[in-house]
Amino acid sequence: MLTKNFWKQAGERALKSAAQAAVGTFILDGFNALNADWKLAGGAALGGAILSVLTSIITSSGGEPNDPSAVRKTDQ
Repeated sequence: MLTKNFWKQAGERALKSAAQAAVGTFILDGFNALNADWKLAGGAALGGAILSVLTSIITSSGGEPNDPSAVRKTDQ
């Protein structure tokens, strides 16, 4: 968890979660760019990113070392 690689991967996941949360608020609100509730979308995106980082930290002990995933990689 204390490596640059871990935080790069966790950051990528957080960015994806933030985008998904923001898009979700637009879908629920019937998206209209002129009337969109950008403050709500920003708050949802920030919340999604924070939850993603916390999930990466919590699951880091379950998977590969220095990896935010809880899943161990297997050789095929």
